[in-house]
Amino acid sequence: MSKTSKKAASSARKERIEEMRRAERARERRNRILTIGLSTVIVAGLVGWGAYALNSANEKEEQQAAAAKEPVRGEKTWEAKKLGRNHVTSTVSYPMKPPVGGDHHQAWMTCDGTVYTKAVAHENAVHSLEHGAVWITYNDKASDADVKKLADKVGSTPYTLMSPEKDQAGAVMLSAWGRQLTVFSASDPRVQKFLGKYVQGAQTPEPGAPCSGGLKAT
Repeated sequence: MSKTSKKAASSARKERIEEMRRAERARERRNRILTIGLSTVIVAGLVGWGAYALNSANEKEEQQAAAAKEPVRGEKTWEAKKLGRNHVTSTVSYPMKPPVGGDHHQAWMTCDGTVYTKAVAHENAVHSLEHGAVWITYNDKASDADVKKLADKVGSTPYTLMSPEKDQAGAVMLSAWGRQLTVFSASDPRVQKFLGKYVQGAQTPEPGAPCSGGLKAT
């Protein structure tokens, strides 16, 4: 092969090698661009999802706060400032039955999910309400099945107590400090709503005060 032919062949090889290098560099650039673009999309998606999750959490908290402020449908309310909180040793004549607040005895009824099968003294139960308990009472109009269902619910709910109240107007009544609800069935969804709102709720005059260590029915 002549020198001219060798030079031409060498030049052709170098050109092919250079073309291959240029093609490889082009592929690398495209891959970098694709990687950067994909990363940008992923990051943007994560940021968007995070913002959505945060907004959803904030909306849920706002909805829960709004729901906590709404009264339970059908409940009766009394102004807290009109309910006395003095400790007395005598019997108290309450304007509502069962009472939802007022002067009361120094000892409270034990109310850590306690089910009483006999009536309890109003003056002691009111003290339990002052500590943030919900008191469920029932009369002969309540079915045995409802009484059992309510007893099971109270037994698993701290800061509650339950007892019979023969002379009350409704079959089942739930009382908290300054709040009262009458229902006719233990399956009424308002029962759980009342408990969720008023067990140690915002209406409690002495939040965190104990429900254990009080009186127990004889």
